[in-house]
Amino acid sequence: MGLQSDDDVLIEKGKNPGDPHVVTVNCPDKTGLACDICRIILDFGLYITKGDVSTDGKWCYIVFWVVPHSRTVIIWSNLKKRLLFVCPSGIVSFYLNPQAAQSASSPVYLLKFFCLDRKGLLHDVTQVLCELEFTIQSVKVMTNPDGRILDLFFVTDNLELLHTKNRQDKTWEQLHAVLGESCTSCELQLAGPEYQHHQSMPSLSPAITEELFNCDILDKESHSQALSPALKRVRNASVVVDNSLSPAHTLLQISCIDHKGLLYDIMRTLKDCNIQIAYGRFSPNKSGYRELDLFIQQKDGKKIVDPEKQSALCFRLKIEMLHPLRVVVANRGPDTELVVADPVELSGRGRPRVFYDVTLALKSLGICIFLV
Repeated sequence: MGLQSDDDVLIEKGKNPGDPHVVTVNCPDKTGLACDICRIILDFGLYITKGDVSTDGKWCYIVFWVVPHSRTVIIWSNLKKRLLFVCPSGIVSFYLNPQAAQSASSPVYLLKFFCLDRKGLLHDVTQVLCELEFTIQSVKVMTNPDGRILDLFFVTDNLELLHTKNRQDKTWEQLHAVLGESCTSCELQLAGPEYQHHQSMPSLSPAITEELFNCDILDKESHSQALSPALKRVRNASVVVDNSLSPAHTLLQISCIDHKGLLYDIMRTLKDCNIQIAYGRFSPNKSGYRELDLFIQQKDGKKIVDPEKQSALCFRLKIEMLHPLRVVVANRGPDTELVVADPVELSGRGRPRVFYDVTLALKSLGICIFLV
């Protein structure tokens, strides 16, 4: 593959404050390209207001209108580099894919600090790391009886510059602004064997495991009498399959309550099922709902006519749209335990910014985190 032209990815910033920015990708096609682009946009803290996708099977044209979530700081030049990386026409050798599996070229660093605890501290640190374009691989938080905490963040640097003094100084500067003078110790070093230890899955009770990974969750909800009318509205999604409008493509008509990363969840599901999108339109939010029209084919270029395959795809899409995260709240002695499971692509990559979103929600609710 040769190097791409900068014109493969164009970003047109909004003319006025609050106006969406337009991200255009025009490059050779590949299965799952729209998913990869949506993932990067989500990882940068951007919200897709609407979008169009079209391809002839060889070349694709994708346009997304995006706006930042809340006060997210966006470095648009880095976003463009990330998008160029996933375009199949070439590589950007100076910008590493940040979500690639851990490798020798993407070292894991241990960020360790000891300071006085306060509400929202964990999220504030997480926000700094996200804005610095670090990927958080693992976190360990321990709170002492005297109100001080020891936090261990295992991170990889998306810019591959953390070995340089300038990058380290910028990291210290932004962390110090959050931690303040109460921080008595802050260290940054390459992670050792302890990283593998912290990678192990936590011990979960059979009841929690069943609730987190139960595939019959939709059936249970449909028969539940405990759901309020408001919750039943949220737990409503429609996926209609139509083979009558196109001789070569199956039309998916999707309607679902909107949520952060909805388009990524749909595109990830189609990518993992080896479904190719010939044309798609992602409509703006209407009364909290989103509608999508997707003309799709199987990997062999054929329509989806098998009723069992249609049902399986619709079921999978509903699961991912209605339950992008699995959340369980359980009592463990005098404490309350929050367990969150996020989906993983077949490539092994998890959903972006889950830890950021969870800590933000807890901070907004005024809930303290004393152990992770």
